[in-house]
Amino acid sequence: MTASGQVNLIDVSPRDGLQNEAATVSTADKLALIEGLINGGVTAIEAASFVSPTRVPAMADSDILMREVPRIDGVRYIGLVMNQRGLDRALEARVDEANIVVVVSDTFSHKNQGVGTLAGVEVALDLADACRKAGVDPSVTVATAFGCPFEGEVPVSRLVEVVKEVMVARPVRLNLGDTIGVAGPSDVKERYSAIAPFVDTASTALGAHFHNTRNTGYANAYAAYTVGVTHFDASLGGIGGCPFAPNATGNIATEDLGYMFGRMGLETGLDLEQLMGTSRWLEGPLGKQIPALLPRAGLFPVPHS
Repeated sequence: MTASGQVNLIDVSPRDGLQNEAATVSTADKLALIEGLINGGVTAIEAASFVSPTRVPAMADSDILMREVPRIDGVRYIGLVMNQRGLDRALEARVDEANIVVVVSDTFSHKNQGVGTLAGVEVALDLADACRKAGVDPSVTVATAFGCPFEGEVPVSRLVEVVKEVMVARPVRLNLGDTIGVAGPSDVKERYSAIAPFVDTASTALGAHFHNTRNTGYANAYAAYTVGVTHFDASLGGIGGCPFAPNATGNIATEDLGYMFGRMGLETGLDLEQLMGTSRWLEGPLGKQIPALLPRAGLFPVPHS
């Protein structure tokens, strides 16, 4: 499929990428990562998670980090929040957008947030309202939208029910999250088609958050694009995952996804050479090779004369 137009890639490596890594990355290195993303053309960065540091130790410096990030016109900083305390911290940290998580499956919702799904929806509606009063954009990620590590299959009807409730919040973006990386392209098309009647895309952008746990993340991103998704979470180097979902390793890599969309004729605004350099640098702080393939293979080869 050759296309034209634009897709928006949101880099989540400073948050979802680093939170599940074994290595503890310093605040200085997180700032260097963020600066590398900006130099590589990334304009939306999920930089921090405002959750309990005892639950997610890698995010313990989020408040400090957000005081130091470069404030540049056109660059938006997103913070993940789950409750009012987290939102208060995010607002104090001057985020441009608060990403609120609602979990479709009750079991995972209890493990991740300490409340069931319906209570989580009520919290999300209150948080979204508080965001708007503070002049901050609310977005919502519907987690375990394709499957749960504890309950297994998530019925499409359950997803639709939760999305309908969430849309009362009028989020600027609605992400479906494949938290454990179990979806295939047909699942993606089916579920986005099922929720489409309940999402006003004039005010709410459709987003996707895919993990590449079972090597289907890029195929799923392509499938999502074909049914109208315009915003994609990705993590530089393909690092990360969810610490509360067993074996949920590997986000799709920002540079690999950018290459795929670029070859399709879509504009991403990314400087892939710059991003590849930052990916290679990231191996140092992490102490391991990153999963992304583009930094190893390089861009499409130029013929030698």
